[in-house]
This record gives sequence, structure tokens and C-alpha cells, in this order.
Amino acid sequence: MDFSAIDARLLAHPGTTRALHETWGWMVWWVGGRQFACELVAGPGAKAPYAGRHLLSLKCDPDRILELRAEWPDTVLPGYYSDGRTWISVDLDGDLPEELLLSLCDLSYELVFARLPKRVQRELVGR
Repeated sequence: MDFSAIDARLLAHPGTTRALHETWGWMVWWVGGRQFACELVAGPGAKAPYAGRHLLSLKCDPDRILELRAEWPDTVLPGYYSDGRTWISVDLDGDLPEELLLSLCDLSYELVFARLPKRVQRELVGR
């Protein structure tokens, strides 16, 4: 999948910013000061099953995580360096359909946006 389509989808949401996390070398997408997505390549020293994979980590509904991991066990992994109960890492070289991946990007944003204070939500939508 062309990563520019993923990047465009993530940036299309109100109030989204993107920045390189220099310490980790990851690209991170934020809304209201909270991370909702990050892209990284897990180095060869990373623990299995992450080593050498091009990953997109996203916030996700816990029930949906169970479904996704059952259907795509080699592509949808527990969140890399995050809470695997509420985050997933998708192997971008895996077989997850593009539309499903893009909808997971939307879901991640929505889950994080919903937890922002109402005042912040109004400010972001009003931009």
C-alpha cells in the first residue's frame, strides 16, 4: 500500500498534526496533544514478531482488536511499545485490505478525539 494514502487519511482529520519523534525515530500523528498513530520500522534487534517490520500503530477498540488479530494474525499485532489491549500495530507489508486499514486510521482518531475535553474538541473542529 502506498503510505502517502495513509498519511493523507491521518492528516485529513480536524486538528491533526504530524511530527518526527526524534528520540525514537518514529513519525507520530497527534490530536489535541495526544498520539493516535505512529509509523516506524522495527529494527532487527526488536523482539519477535516485530523485528524488521514496517508498522503503523493505532488506537483500537479492545473487542475489534480480538477480531482483527484472529482474522489477520500475521499482520495485526499487539501495539508495539504500547498497551496491547487498546493499541494494534499493523504490518504495512502484510495483507490487510487498504480500505480496512484506512478505516482503522479513522477509528484511532475517533477514539482519541472522544477522550479530549469538550472545550478542546470544539476548538479543533472550529479550526
